[in-house]
Amino acid sequence: MLLPSLKLEGKNAIVTGAGRGIGRAIAIGYAEAGANVALLSRTEEDLKEVAGQIEALGQKAIIIPTDVTERKAVQKAIQTANDQLGSIDILVNNAGMNIRSKALEVTDEEWETIMQTNLKSAFMCSQEVGKIMKEQKSGKIITIASVAGHVALRTGVVYAATKAALIQMTKVLAFEWGQYGINVNAIGPWYFKTPLTEPLLKDEQYVSDILAVTPLKRIGELPELVGPAVFLASEGANYISGQTLFVDGGMTIQGF
Repeated sequence: MLLPSLKLEGKNAIVTGAGRGIGRAIAIGYAEAGANVALLSRTEEDLKEVAGQIEALGQKAIIIPTDVTERKAVQKAIQTANDQLGSIDILVNNAGMNIRSKALEVTDEEWETIMQTNLKSAFMCSQEVGKIMKEQKSGKIITIASVAGHVALRTGVVYAATKAALIQMTKVLAFEWGQYGINVNAIGPWYFKTPLTEPLLKDEQYVSDILAVTPLKRIGELPELVGPAVFLASEGANYISGQTLFVDGGMTIQGF
């Protein structure tokens, strides 16, 4: 057979920011593909609902309330997931946030909050999971970046800086860890329908501006992001590393 498996049977995944939006969709999508999933988020109530859906699919779900900006909390969460699942085959760094301040208005507090949530957390989770994957001599790390890390957007300078850093971090980790059988890639979404984007997408003019630079002329649906996330975690992506897959309806062809 020439077609490698795109299923994830027998695999164990960690998804950060798994309670809502993109993280929730990927966690459930991984379960649909056959994986067990450790769910990390600050809000336990959100994780319970996601865990219920995963268990209904016949897969194991572990709820680990975690502040991924704290080193000790990350270490404890990763160890708990590894102990309960038996291995960590996939890590999805999805936890993130934004404060849409203009560059002249950004405060030190905003800078630190966004940097820690988007960038520091992804590095710490990758570093702790990387130690386990090095011993296993295998693993897939997938970080949710953004088109904002590639082109200039209205999303805010600090958010853009973190997403650009995540793209470069992906390349360096792939370079360093390839020798251990670890694939490191990123996904760069454009606008998808999530609780985070819902307020913005109520603005008709803003949506019109988005569609004007999107060749497919529509907002993305979450299943269209889950597919690439499953692919990058599967055997089908075994020879792909250090790449950012932009899932953007063609937006990065032009810029915004």
